[in-house]
Amino acid sequence: MAARFLSGNLLTLLNSGTEYFPALIKAIDEARHEVHLESYIFEDDATGRAVADALSRAAQRGVTVRVLVDGFGARDFADRLLPELLAAGVQALVYRPDIARFQLRRHRLRRLHRKLVAVDGEIAFVGGINVIDDLNTPHQVPPRYDYAVRIEGPLLTPIQQALHRLWEIVLWAKLNRRYRLLPTAQKEPEARGEQTAAFLVRDNIRHRRDIEEAYLAAIAAASEDIILANAYFLPGRRFRRALQDAVKRGVQVVILLQGRIEYRLLHYATQALYGKLLGAGIRIFEYRRSFLHAKVAVIDHHWATVGSSNIDPFSLLLAREANVVVKDRKFADELRRSLRQAMQNGARELPFDSWKRLPWHSRLLRWASYNLVRILVGIAGYGGKR
Repeated sequence: MAARFLSGNLLTLLNSGTEYFPALIKAIDEARHEVHLESYIFEDDATGRAVADALSRAAQRGVTVRVLVDGFGARDFADRLLPELLAAGVQALVYRPDIARFQLRRHRLRRLHRKLVAVDGEIAFVGGINVIDDLNTPHQVPPRYDYAVRIEGPLLTPIQQALHRLWEIVLWAKLNRRYRLLPTAQKEPEARGEQTAAFLVRDNIRHRRDIEEAYLAAIAAASEDIILANAYFLPGRRFRRALQDAVKRGVQVVILLQGRIEYRLLHYATQALYGKLLGAGIRIFEYRRSFLHAKVAVIDHHWATVGSSNIDPFSLLLAREANVVVKDRKFADELRRSLRQAMQNGARELPFDSWKRLPWHSRLLRWASYNLVRILVGIAGYGGKR
């Protein structure tokens, strides 16, 4: 489905939790009518507690507060934070709870990976930042590297619709009669700025490939350069071919990827692709200063995206995701400068022959990891040439 671009928005790029959480808590504390939050992870740590406290304060002063978290990503939420939120009057649900960790059934792998917030129909947040402290990662000193966008303007309408629609779906699935999404006449948000953007979701019904197709269309139209930053990067053949074709047209393609090992299987599977990508003329940087969790891109100084969707089978084929796509030079250039700074200060570029210099057993390990991921995706029922 083609992206619906809306003008008149005011977008603020937020770099990591140090900028995101103060803005989020301020918006919640100033809420008058409604706060609606979705998150893959909602951790019981200093940051999670601060957000939970803000949500409780809002509910106690009469604001309708709804929280939806994923049953796998936030698997401790029901025992640790949920009772206090419910006691404060917050409405909270868990998406697909009680998941067995190694179960490969298709429906079990369909996770809620979105990170969305809407406040009073006036402010929204979209991005890749979970409700978790930036320092809540073993062996990490600098903060986790990620992005979100604060949004005011007409783009609030599709964001709110997506939040309400999924809430109703989960209510129906649980036959929950306690919570009801009361029909309210919502006025159209007024223009707040001059930026044009679209809100895209990925689900398993009408919007299966909306985010991927938006990427592919922008890559196909690129004439100058492409910068991608992804925490988990395991693209299918169409995506890899699109990047390679861009290089052949004279476009400079740069990819910023995870340098530290968080999930070994995905880490090594991604590295199995390095040889072909580097051989095609694509530049690869590995971010090593901290854990990279960003899912963003900038193309030709005027197209940018920030969201929750990685370029891997789990985001593009299984999970519920949400991205903002922005057509605005000022926003794109700000994100570009931030990515360039990250590459300069926290990343290392891989030399062209880095793959060839690896011992044969290291290359074998990476290809075995790549093929194992493909097998797991196939078992889940999502094989095919992509």
